[in-house]
Amino acid sequence: MKIAEIREMKSEELHVELEQLRRHAFDLRSQAVTEKLENPHQLTAAKRSIARILTVLRERGERDIEQRQRRLEAEAARRRRG
Repeated sequence: MKIAEIREMKSEELHVELEQLRRHAFDLRSQAVTEKLENPHQLTAAKRSIARILTVLRERGERDIEQRQRRLEAEAARRRRG
C-alpha cells in the first residue's frame, strides 16, 4: 500500500485497515514459523504498510491509537461470538 493511497483514506478506514494488516502479519509470522512461507517479502511489506498507516495517523494528531485498536478488536470478537 502506497503512502498516497493511505493519505487519501479517512481515519476510521485506516484503523480498520491497520487491524486487518496486523492480523495478516500475524498469519504470515505463523506461517514462517510452522511451515514454509512462499514469499518472505510479504511479511516485510505488511510491516511497512503498518508503519505507514501509523505514521499517517500520528501526522493527523491521533492519540491512543493502540487503545482504539484494542477496542475495535474487542468489538469484532463480540460480533463473532454472537
